[in-house]
Amino acid sequence: MNFVVPADHPCLPGHFPGRPLVPGVVVLERVLQALRAQYGEPVGLRLPQVKFLQPLLPGEAARIELQPIEPDQSASKPAGAARWRFRVHRGEELLASGELVADIAARGGQAPA
Repeated sequence: MNFVVPADHPCLPGHFPGRPLVPGVVVLERVLQALRAQYGEPVGLRLPQVKFLQPLLPGEAARIELQPIEPDQSASKPAGAARWRFRVHRGEELLASGELVADIAARGGQAPA
């Protein structure tokens, strides 16, 4: 999924005056929109890992990649959870990455496709 946060977005005034940056929470909201568009509404959603590497500026095009993670049967991972890795790119440059986890049971017992 591709997206652009326009220069007149209401999140930008004050973040930061004179050199606006798209807040990380807005980038994560776009990641969640991409997840919903591909897999439906997640239930019990968690983001156990998120890393921001580079800022996104207003008007810049970004691309979200979602990759399902195969269920891990180890005791350290939550049972009955669907998991995805996400990456946000500007061109070839990685801006953010992380992991999303949702409850499978609440999603009708379906793991990510």
